[in-house]
Amino acid sequence: MSIRTSLGIASALAIAAATAGHAQELSGTVTIATVNNGDMIRMQGLTADFNAQYPDITLEWVTLEENVLRQRVTQDIATRGGQFDVMTIGTYEVPIWGANGWLVSLNDLPDDWDADDLLPAIRDGLTVDGELYAAPFYGESSMVMYRTDLMEAAGLEMPEAPTWEFIREAASAMTDGDVYGICLRGKAGWGENMAFLSAMANSFGARWFDEDWNAQFDSEEWANTLNFYMDLMGEYGPPGAANNGFNENLSLFQQGRCGMWIDATVAASFVTNPNDSTVADQVGFALAPDNGLGKRGNWLWAWSLAVPAGSQQTDAAKAFIAWATSKDYTALVAENEGWANVPPGTRTSLYENADYLEAASFAEMTLRSINSADPTQPTVDPVPYTGVQFVAIPEFAGFATEVGQEFANALAGQQSVEVALERAQALTTDAMEAAGY
Repeated sequence: MSIRTSLGIASALAIAAATAGHAQELSGTVTIATVNNGDMIRMQGLTADFNAQYPDITLEWVTLEENVLRQRVTQDIATRGGQFDVMTIGTYEVPIWGANGWLVSLNDLPDDWDADDLLPAIRDGLTVDGELYAAPFYGESSMVMYRTDLMEAAGLEMPEAPTWEFIREAASAMTDGDVYGICLRGKAGWGENMAFLSAMANSFGARWFDEDWNAQFDSEEWANTLNFYMDLMGEYGPPGAANNGFNENLSLFQQGRCGMWIDATVAASFVTNPNDSTVADQVGFALAPDNGLGKRGNWLWAWSLAVPAGSQQTDAAKAFIAWATSKDYTALVAENEGWANVPPGTRTSLYENADYLEAASFAEMTLRSINSADPTQPTVDPVPYTGVQFVAIPEFAGFATEVGQEFANALAGQQSVEVALERAQALTTDAMEAAGY
């Protein structure tokens, strides 16, 4: 038995002994709504470790595609339906729902959970008036993931901080047969294509609203953003891109079908995992592109675990959340899957861990991307909202999903960019007037 394995077993026994008394007091069924991303699937596979510490708590998993998850948990929280005891939600929902009294404060998680270890950018996005309303499972920004072999064959060298024009040049050079120069989100959804396009628009000088809450889709900057995106995808992207979100593009990249993919930094461990990716040893990383205007096209997000106020299993739900987002959970994943595959982007200590930094070639670029995103000043020109790839107001999810459908229709060739922008302007204006802005 290795020293690392022995230490892991000893640590697990120590944790079990320390928590045994409390664990005996907790029982019941905890229903968890989560997204079908790889890190969450892995978490479900480690349920036995949780039950070793809490044998009287039964975990029931409801695993959903991203857009469906958002619809289900939003409906449940707004009506206090009580379907779920733990919800996987993001940096958009947490401050709004916390301020509404829809979430249970997590300020009372155990001291050894170590809230002070959370990355400030991630923790701040989950805190309202000093109350932490969700615990981050993983944090992310976005960056360029690219095939180093194809870049070399094209006679190009990816800069650490590329421009959009370089991305276009590289996409053209790497497109060959069934290998597409670039893969980008096209699937409609405020957290799917609009997450990417909102962040991209920031780097083009566009914004959702001016300082008086007037919609800005009739601006030259939005026209430039959407035309560039449509041209890039039309010339160098995969067919059917209007149906592709995070998971679809991940699969394409892992199959060696994408020269570049600009998306969530959390994908880095999956595209470099030789068990899943055919190009694992041929992947490089760079910051999200810019246009020299002072803003890059990267976002800031955390998939986090929260307890809805309607839960009847609050204490058991908190015990699960403390387990799933702890440093001990990170060590558990490292022991089972290797350090490169632990949930990234949440804790300072992870980015000070020599084992992680050695195993994860993407760690430094991930942290740079997270720290460079500024939700308080997301755009070139001033705006009245916070949020990088979203607008932190309750109405956003509704009208942004409709705008995302218009842009997906344009990508599918069903309408022009001009019509898509006209409809986006009208939809957003109507929604804001109805909301009283």
